[in-house]
Amino acid sequence: MKELTIGNLLSLEDYEKQREKIKTNLLLHKKNRSIMIGDNILLLFEDFETIKYQVQEMLRIEKIFKEPEINEEISAYAALIPNGDNLKATMLIMYPNVEERKIMLNKLNDLENSIYLSVDNSKRIFAVSDEDLERTKDGKTSAVHFLRFQLDRDIIDKFKSSDNIIFGADHENYSRDTKISNETIMSLIDDFE
Repeated sequence: MKELTIGNLLSLEDYEKQREKIKTNLLLHKKNRSIMIGDNILLLFEDFETIKYQVQEMLRIEKIFKEPEINEEISAYAALIPNGDNLKATMLIMYPNVEERKIMLNKLNDLENSIYLSVDNSKRIFAVSDEDLERTKDGKTSAVHFLRFQLDRDIIDKFKSSDNIIFGADHENYSRDTKISNETIMSLIDDFE
């Protein structure tokens, strides 16, 4: 897989000049890398382009231009780039109403360990969640989690040739699934190259 380095990034000045075009292109790129599981869970599948954009935005916001600090930002986000045998996603638990969100984050404790992938109705492959830090505390889950779907070569080959790929949540208080579109499948296949 492609590794993010300083050489891949624009200077702050060049990024500022190109930012609107880059943002527009990234939104188009993300369109087929985002799926809803039910009405309240969004999976945003990360890749080199999404993480490169995130790093550029952080450098811009924090006005970082020194090489050691740039490398720190790259290190903070590099683990979210898939490495050829996995898919990586940011999961957002979304309830627009603040009070409902507080209640549901309590009810959905441990939801992050209940997210799965199934290819052609085969066994469920559950995501590994939040390898970087603990995001559940006091019996309440966080609204944001980082997931990794680790796949073996057989599942990757099936993924590449299937049109029946399901992502779902199997939690006592949230059990939903969704079949992803062919456009999303094609976008995610790139993560195995």
